Amino acid sequence: MKLPAKFLWLMLWTICVAEDCKEPPPNRETEILSGSWHDQLYPEGTQATYKCRPGYRTFGTITMVCRSGEWVAVNPSRICRKRPCGYPGDTRFGSFDLVEGSEFVYGATVVYTCEEGYRLVGEINSRKCEADGWTNDVPVCEVIRCLPVSEPENGRIISGGFDVNQEYTFGQVIRFECNPGFVLNAAKEIHCSVNGWSAEKPNCVGISCDLPHIPNGQPISLKTTFKENERLQYKCHRGYSYSRRADAVCTKSGWAPLPECKEMTCDPLRIANGDYSPKSTTYRLEDEVTYWCKNGFYPASRGTTAKCTTTGWEPPPRCGFKPCDFPEIKHGSLHHESYYRPYFPVAIGKYYSYSCASGFVTHSRRSWDYITCGRDGWSPAVPCRRQCIYNYLENGYSPSREAKYIQGDSIIVRCYAGFTLQNGQTSLTCTENGWSPLPKCIRVKTCSKSDLEIQNGFVSESESTYPVGKEARYKCKDGYITEDGQTTGSIRCLQSGWSARPRCIKSCDMPIFENARATGDATWFKVNDNLVYVCHDGYKNGDGHTRGSIQCGTDGWSDTPTCREKECGVPNIEPNVIAEPKKDKYKVGDVLKFSCRRRLKIVGTDSVQCYHFGWSPSPPTCKGEVRACGPRPSLLNGEAKNAPREEYAHGEVVEYVCSPRFLMKGSNRIQCVDGEWTVLPLCVEENSTCDTVPEVANGYAVSSAPPYRHGESVEFRCTETFAMSGRRSATCVRGVWTRPPQCVAITEPVKCKLPKLILNVEPVSDKNTYHHNMNVSYTCKGESKQKNSICINGRWDPKITCTEVPRCPPPPQIPGARNMTTTVNYQDGDKISILCEENALMQGGEEIVCKNGAWQSVPRCVEKRPCSQPPHIEHGTVNVEERKGTSEPRPYAHGTKLSYLCEDGFRLSEEDGVTCNMGKWSSPPQCVGLPCGPPPLIPNGFVPNQFSSYKYGQVAEYSCSRGFEMEGPASIRCLGGKWSHPPLCTKADCSTPPSFDKAIYVGPWKRSYNSREKVNYRCEQYYQMEGPDTIQCLKGRWIGRPTCRDTSCTNPPTVENANILHKRDRYPHGDTVRYECINSLQLFGDVEVTCLNGTWTEPPQCKESTGKCGPPPPIDNGDITTFPQLVYPPGSSVEYQCQSLYELRGNKKVTCTNGQWSKPPKCLDACVISEAEMEAHKIQLRWAYDRKYYSRTEDTVVFACKDGYRKISPEHAFRVTCREGKMEYPTCG
Repeated sequence: MKLPAKFLWLMLWTICVAEDCKEPPPNRETEILSGSWHDQLYPEGTQATYKCRPGYRTFGTITMVCRSGEWVAVNPSRICRKRPCGYPGDTRFGSFDLVEGSEFVYGATVVYTCEEGYRLVGEINSRKCEADGWTNDVPVCEVIRCLPVSEPENGRIISGGFDVNQEYTFGQVIRFECNPGFVLNAAKEIHCSVNGWSAEKPNCVGISCDLPHIPNGQPISLKTTFKENERLQYKCHRGYSYSRRADAVCTKSGWAPLPECKEMTCDPLRIANGDYSPKSTTYRLEDEVTYWCKNGFYPASRGTTAKCTTTGWEPPPRCGFKPCDFPEIKHGSLHHESYYRPYFPVAIGKYYSYSCASGFVTHSRRSWDYITCGRDGWSPAVPCRRQCIYNYLENGYSPSREAKYIQGDSIIVRCYAGFTLQNGQTSLTCTENGWSPLPKCIRVKTCSKSDLEIQNGFVSESESTYPVGKEARYKCKDGYITEDGQTTGSIRCLQSGWSARPRCIKSCDMPIFENARATGDATWFKVNDNLVYVCHDGYKNGDGHTRGSIQCGTDGWSDTPTCREKECGVPNIEPNVIAEPKKDKYKVGDVLKFSCRRRLKIVGTDSVQCYHFGWSPSPPTCKGEVRACGPRPSLLNGEAKNAPREEYAHGEVVEYVCSPRFLMKGSNRIQCVDGEWTVLPLCVEENSTCDTVPEVANGYAVSSAPPYRHGESVEFRCTETFAMSGRRSATCVRGVWTRPPQCVAITEPVKCKLPKLILNVEPVSDKNTYHHNMNVSYTCKGESKQKNSICINGRWDPKITCTEVPRCPPPPQIPGARNMTTTVNYQDGDKISILCEENALMQGGEEIVCKNGAWQSVPRCVEKRPCSQPPHIEHGTVNVEERKGTSEPRPYAHGTKLSYLCEDGFRLSEEDGVTCNMGKWSSPPQCVGLPCGPPPLIPNGFVPNQFSSYKYGQVAEYSCSRGFEMEGPASIRCLGGKWSHPPLCTKADCSTPPSFDKAIYVGPWKRSYNSREKVNYRCEQYYQMEGPDTIQCLKGRWIGRPTCRDTSCTNPPTVENANILHKRDRYPHGDTVRYECINSLQLFGDVEVTCLNGTWTEPPQCKESTGKCGPPPPIDNGDITTFPQLVYPPGSSVEYQCQSLYELRGNKKVTCTNGQWSKPPKCLDACVISEAEMEAHKIQLRWAYDRKYYSRTEDTVVFACKDGYRKISPEHAFRVTCREGKMEYPTCG
């Protein structure tokens, strides 16, 4: 009996896989195993159930099963976790900390603490999370209390709401106070603290003071105990002084002030901007110190020592800016300088009044002013400056009114023509010694512009005469340069005349190269100079060489330095087109011929030629079927040679000729190509003519009278016994006759023989010979085309030959030229005229020639370049009517012609204008001045050696009759047919001198004064002369104006609380007035005021001495700007300034208020960064590259590492702020 297969498989699996567990389920930390488990083996699949220990919980049943001999959890994620207790609860006036565990779960403990001033009720201060929740209640915090306090004897409690039986809570305060005559023996208040009252209650005891011990002094009273308000008097030993007062009062706080005798000493010095020695913590009376100042500062008082006195250091040491020595005022003096001289040197800010000598003025241009000691010395540096008066210029244009100038001023003056200031100067300068040079124009040697004849150039300046030493600039005409290669030059006027006779020579600029370069460095060339050029790689010139030369001629360069490509590549052709010969590359000039495969018909040209611009024309195509063309097109101003037809087959050619007076441009033949005609030529008008008809020996012309237009022909005939050889006519082509025929003798006519290889001759001759004047038609072997010739006295005309002459491909389509595309081939010797587009200009010949099967002499069509504005000419302008319609400057087209118009009195040197040619204007004409007649007549004057005619620019000079002087320029100039304005001859003597306000005439009185005679004036009392005291007679009028100015003073300034001693109504210049204060007030400032040039100096002030201030406080690296005084009245102000490179921070002005100065400013040092500093740290400035950089305080500087280095300091350290001259540098390594 067979077992089922499934059952068999199950048995095998049970035997191979099932395995019992050999021990009970494991015990676990948080779970308890349910049931009894005493066996050692448990079969596969046995389950065990667990429950959570107290304080733990889970969701669902925790089960393990026996599998493969091991106990395995059915749900591994299902475990027992600690049971939570929730939030433990807050207590008022306290807080808790979780001291055991990290969550409020089974086993966690929290401990409570109370705030300051509170304590726990009971001994339990914690709660713990048990299996059934938190243990005990939340602890409670209650406030701390203190016992009641009673009032002290002879005193009381003064805190609010006092009750004898009152308890106090934490923080409350009790204050005590004693009855009059009593004082507390301890602190006057106690407070309730954590440990009870902060101190014992104080007691009230009676007020008394014991006799004190007074170091370095002794009491005068013999009492040992003193009651309240009793006074103790004492005295100090020698060398000591009272600290505050000479007595003390007994108070409830003790002796007030405390009796004390302190040694009379001086504190250590603080000398801003200086130092001293010896150094000590204190100095006794009579001690001395020596001090010195740092660079840039000086002692403010005489000597460098100071002594300790009962009033402090005397004199007070101070370092200020450099003092000033006695000012030596050139051409002036201080007021009362003999009195002030012993007090010098003086500190910065000190000022004195001064006045200047006659002819000199102060800085304010008054007769007196102040001179002040400053950081850089006395200011003004030049106290007295010369005052120069300008009222007359000898031999020049004098001013209309008198003017005054100060030392250092300069004025431009104009001398008469032919005169100049000394050394050729054009200005006068007021110097310490007066005008320099003197206001006098002297006659000078001049050179005339009219004496200059510059070949191919002209003087480019408007002056007509030049003094000795002056240069004249000249320009060369376009296309010309100076002998040193410049377009402009200069010559100098010398005593012997012009320094040279310049000339401008023809030149050539550097040409425009095409695919080539020059071999030298020259930029311009003289006539006959050669320029050698080299072609670029892959190019050659027209001669087939890679190197060539051109020569500079009178008409420019002999040729253009042009190089063409040496080779052409293989053109793109259709597969059915056959090209011969086959090459990889083709040279310029090579011809490529085409044919078609499979008996196809060629459409287009049958050959092309390689040019410098590539293949031309385009290669053909091949077709099986081609179309015919309709009627031939008509040609404007021309006609076709053939009779017209309605249809033309593919490949047929029609030839055209132009009418007389018209010239053909382009191919004279067109061809039918697949139903389309190639491009027609153009017939352009040609205005050239031919004159005399050429002579023919033994013949004559049958013609009309000349001239003959282009295209017109003249027929010739021969005389008897002569026969004509060649064409019977000659044609006028562009002004030149074509070759005329020849007349040869025929007295014994010679027969012509027919060469071999000639077929189909008509008419036929038996002996193959033909008589004179016989025409024959023939064909060559292998050809079908008929040819014609005539026998002329034994010679065929044209020569009969069957030798094939190479044909040229269709002419090229030249870049920039009119479209002339054709497919017709041309015979050797054929010519075609080229026409460029309107915006292009032809370079080279106008005709290309078929020679040896290729086109030769191919020109270029280059773009026409416009010109900028036409050149300017002196004394002339471009004709406005020929300018463009707008006033805005625009370029002028190539070929534009413009003419010039001259100003009145000038004419053109040439009639021609200028022409624009390829961006350059031709040389312009010049406007030359017209001549003048005799000079005009003037009263009381004449022209010696007068001429009847004068050239443009020529000078005529006048002289005056005796007793008269010249007014105005002595010479006049011929200016374009007119003379310049002539001078006047005026009477030279002067009449009675004029009167001036407050001025008195000095000297003998006369009715008449000679020219250049002088008279003097003086001023009345109380007045002072300002400026020169003389006037001079010049050319019939008085020159000069003395001025008397009132310099007296009235009414001295009123000073509050002061009296003026010996007051008067009027005070002369230099007088003084003294003041005296009343009511015991103190005088601040100078006790006197001085009358200076009509103005009183600054008056003093009378003020209370209380609230006054001593000298302003010194500052480092700076000082005050005014003279320091020992005493300043209340409300006074002074200003500070810093040493160079230091920055002032704060208010520069300080004010005296209640005996104290307001806070002075600081002088902050700058930070200096040099390359040496940065090199040590391997850094550089990020944004600047200065070698030295100054940075003010609080300015920020950004650094970066040098190339090749990386940052060692942190990133923020590279942004550094300057702090009073110090910076912390970052480091790179």
